Amino acid sequence: MVRGASMKKHLRILNTDTVFNICVYGILTLLALMICYPLYFIVIASFSDPVLVNTGNVLFYPRGITFEGYQKILEYTKLWVGYRNTIVYTIGFTSIGTITTLLAGYALSRKDLVGRNFFMTLFVVTMFFSGGLVPTYFTVKSLGLSNTRWIIMILGSLTAYRVIITRTFFSSSIPDELYEAATIDGCSQTRFFVQIVLPLSKAITAVLIMYTAVQQWNSWFNAMVYLTDESMMPLQNILREIIISSQALSEAMEMSGLDDMNNHLMMVETMKYGIIIIASVPILCLYPFVQKYFAKGVMIGSIKG
Repeated sequence: MVRGASMKKHLRILNTDTVFNICVYGILTLLALMICYPLYFIVIASFSDPVLVNTGNVLFYPRGITFEGYQKILEYTKLWVGYRNTIVYTIGFTSIGTITTLLAGYALSRKDLVGRNFFMTLFVVTMFFSGGLVPTYFTVKSLGLSNTRWIIMILGSLTAYRVIITRTFFSSSIPDELYEAATIDGCSQTRFFVQIVLPLSKAITAVLIMYTAVQQWNSWFNAMVYLTDESMMPLQNILREIIISSQALSEAMEMSGLDDMNNHLMMVETMKYGIIIIASVPILCLYPFVQKYFAKGVMIGSIKG
């Protein structure tokens, strides 16, 4: 009897776990489809007939395959100027942001830093309060950085959030005994940071590179506010102009009914999907090189059970 009751209890627990696993995998599958399908749709829409795309006839596979949109993209000089600018801004922004964040995080992790808590408080305050757009704009203008490439690469490259996770990493991963041993051997602060700390900080460095690169690559607001020269505009602003122009053309077409405008609108829509793919390729290429350290880095400061 006891054995039979134990078996029933075991089967009941097993059935409960099975139902739970089915629910979890069902939810995860649904979320994966919600994330992956829009990306898949953009890919197939980029080389499908724009008329069929706009009428909702392209859902699961490409129809009326045409590469005219990609051909127009290759001929669109303004796009490639923006692409070059975005690469330059991303490299500069990522370099400045990663270097300054590592330096600030290491300094704040040192217990012998005078005023460490005070400086940390100043960083935390900036997470809740900011000067606002108008004061920031006048400050940038007074510094002579308005309508220059430097403002895009400097503004926002150092954030309190990234400094905090970097400080947490150094505090938990670099023991004080390591610094004391290096000091006994005559190692200076600079040499200790460059030759010992940085090689042990690949995980947090990979996370910082990924965060800052993605942030800048997708950024468009700072360029819209602080840049007036069209030759300095990044790729995202070019894509924004195309989207706005397609909406304006659509409204004008409804009022006038011109066929030429309709054809132009269809081509703009096709180019839009192709540009989204081209704009996403560099970030997708970056991730495989940092994913080895990314999972470890994003768990910094988490509570482990």
